[in-house]
This record gives sequence, C-alpha cells and structure tokens, in this order.
Amino acid sequence: MDKETEDMLSLSRCLLLATGLALATTQLSLAGEPARRLLSIGGSVTEIVFALGAEDRLVGVDSTSFHPREALELPNVGYLRQLSAEPVLALAPDLIIVEADAGPPAALDQLRDAGVTVLSVSDDPSIAGVLSKIEQVAAALGLEDRGAELARQVSDSHRQVSAQVARAETHPRVMFVLSAGKGAPLVAGRGTSATAIIEMAGGVNPIDGFPDYRPMTPEAGVNAQPDVILVTHRTVNLVGGVDKLKDLPGLGGTPAAENGAIVVMDGLLLLGFGPRTPDAVRMLAAHLHPGLDLGE
Repeated sequence: MDKETEDMLSLSRCLLLATGLALATTQLSLAGEPARRLLSIGGSVTEIVFALGAEDRLVGVDSTSFHPREALELPNVGYLRQLSAEPVLALAPDLIIVEADAGPPAALDQLRDAGVTVLSVSDDPSIAGVLSKIEQVAAALGLEDRGAELARQVSDSHRQVSAQVARAETHPRVMFVLSAGKGAPLVAGRGTSATAIIEMAGGVNPIDGFPDYRPMTPEAGVNAQPDVILVTHRTVNLVGGVDKLKDLPGLGGTPAAENGAIVVMDGLLLLGFGPRTPDAVRMLAAHLHPGLDLGE
C-alpha cells in the first residue's frame, strides 16, 4: 500500500470517528450536557479555558498556547493559521473553539463536515473584545456563572490600571516591531493589536500611514522618530539580541535606539488580548511612564 493510500485511509478513519462522536455529542446536548472533549485553538482561548477551571476538558491545543505552562503538556495540533484536519480529528474532540483568524477555511470546513462543532470567537483588540471572548467561551462550555465572575475581575483590573495610566503626563511614541532580521523590519500600523495595547498603556504608535503589519523602509523608521521600540522575546532571539536589533536599518539612529529604550515583552501576554490584558497594560505602562504609580 502506498503512502497516499495509507494517508487517505487514516483520514477516513478519523472522519468516521469524529462523525460518531459528533452524533453522541448531539445526544448529550439534547440532554443538556456540555461538551467534554475540547480542543482550544488560540493562546487567548486556552488561557480563558484554564481561567474558567475547565482545563480538565482539554484534549489538545495549538502551538500559540503557551500559557499557563500546563498547556504545553497537552497534545499540539500545530499553528492556528495552518491547521490540518487529520491531527485534529485524531484527538476526537466534540467541540473546537478557535480564535477568529484560525484556518485555513478549508480545514475548518472539513472539520464541520466531519460533524464536529467548531466555534469561532471574536478577537477584537480591546477590553470589550476580551470580555466578549470570555463570555463566548464560558457559554460554549456551560460555565456562564464562572464566565461572569472572570469577566468582572478582568474588567475591574482594567478599570484600575486605566485610571492610573490616565494620570500620565507624557505619551511616548512607541514603534512595535513584529519581526526583523530578514529584509525590512515588519512593523505595526493602524488597527493592530499592537497599536491597541500601546494606546491602552498611554503611548502613541508613530506608524499611522498604513493598516496591519508591513515592512518598513529605513527612511520611514527614522522619520517616525520613536521614543521606544517594543518587541517580543521571540523577535529579539531571532535577531540575535537587543544590540543587533538597534543596528537594523530603520531602527538605528532613532531616539529609541540611541537611548537604549527597547522594551521586550512576552508576545502572548502583549498581543493575546485574553484575561491577562490588564497585566500587559500595567507592565508596558511601567516602561513608558517611569515613576507613575501603577499599583499591583
């Protein structure tokens, strides 16, 4: 038997298993029972599941699920934007909760065609978006009361840090570099999660000439005159350290590079927009506004 035939038979077995499980899930749903075999796709979704105390239902996660550390011990089905139906179905989930940008669409359609419930939650980079995401995940798991309590805690924490940030007298220009090292640095423009978290922490993104993330020319970087360069640990590691980052075209010669104002943070914490977003705001604001009392 050749490999292609073996792969097709393996996928067929997974599809049959998932279809049978989906029928059983439908019967449970009619009886009022929540799904018990959950697959979480997206770091923020996984964080919410753990924060709701429903981690015992998880049968797998994706490669962006870094927090909490216990999530790393679960079976991993790969990157959320490059999913394949076979490894997902092999875990026999009865519910898959995905972030809005998960895909490709063909893979998600294949999972639905196999009879598995796939719930896509909204991913708006705002505190309202975080609260909505918590509500959606909690409702899907039948944990509305826990979800309401978690949302209240996150909302209260965000309200406190926002009041503290509002007292800041300056608004530093903060450039977020998503990736660097191969070609021009990729930086955040309008409408990105990076811009949202920068603004929530009392900063301003000087890159406003385009939406999303785009390569930046050396001239554009210098003209932006950032006071602070914000990056993730992953980007710094790929570049080879902070010193090499400061010398990249478009970053070298900026006030941020010359003053060593490089802020390095965990990517999921910074950009995930999950239950820890108020913590991310507080941590970033502490770098942008030294001396400002931000509480704990």
